Amino acid sequence: MNGTTLRIGIDLGGTKIEGLALSRDGTEVARRRIETPKDYDQTLVAIDRLISLLEGDASAESGQKPRGSVGVGIPGTLSPATRLVKNSNSTWLNGHAFDKDLEGIMGRPIRVMNDANCFALSEAFDGAGMGADVVFGVILGTGVGAGIVVGGHILEGHQGISGEWGHNSLPWPKGGEWPGPDCYCGRKGCVEVYVSGPGMVRDHEAVTGQRLSTREIVTNATAGNDHAVASRRRYVDRLARGLAAVINVLDPGIVVLGGGMSKLPALAEDVQTALPEYVFSDRVTTRVLRNVHGDSSGVRGAAWLWPAADQMS
Repeated sequence: MNGTTLRIGIDLGGTKIEGLALSRDGTEVARRRIETPKDYDQTLVAIDRLISLLEGDASAESGQKPRGSVGVGIPGTLSPATRLVKNSNSTWLNGHAFDKDLEGIMGRPIRVMNDANCFALSEAFDGAGMGADVVFGVILGTGVGAGIVVGGHILEGHQGISGEWGHNSLPWPKGGEWPGPDCYCGRKGCVEVYVSGPGMVRDHEAVTGQRLSTREIVTNATAGNDHAVASRRRYVDRLARGLAAVINVLDPGIVVLGGGMSKLPALAEDVQTALPEYVFSDRVTTRVLRNVHGDSSGVRGAAWLWPAADQMS
């Protein structure tokens, strides 16, 4: 193994930073996870140290000293206009030239991409979306985001906001849904405030007066509790409406669900069943699938930001 065959991916989250080293054929060589500092400069230092540790692990594994390519997935995006981070809920990243600052510390080029784009790329490459020409990869967690892969390539868009479906209004609002709860983006009724994890918790509490976790709501629904069953039904319907609006515009072959909420039992199947009511077509052939690589999809996609032909010598 040498520097041209090792790919390193970094998934920068709000609470943890995960690092992964892959061989050229995609075999995992090393993996580590550390806590995320809530400070910009310390975050840069932590990533640099994590990459050194991964290369050290790979060296111990192979007996050589690899120096890999580095891709980083971030919660946010680099503005095409300013090259500064924008739209990150890890607010200490916003307004900084993250890629250039990290390159300055590391002394090598890196590639930076929105974490949802990394998730979509991973699942399109060798996950649930493999073989589809257009893949819409959805993150359903504390927030809501998505990435679009067309022909094996990430679609970033003119403003770098391709896939930001979570900050559009929930389509076809029903009773009590308009104008909707406040969103951190400054608007009301965004898809995110309904289909994120906190969105399910808020909705259940608003209807029942009970403050339960998503896990408790799902457990109660599985046990047949009427209120929990209704909360889960509303969640599925809202997610189906949100995805139907995307399908009506993008018409992807596969929608891949990721993030903590994607672990809800039978969620993909139930959303698939609900879609025909809202999709503008005589039949719905877009498949909704749960991810293959789980929590590793983001970090794997970051590693694949460097195709083999572009890796450093």
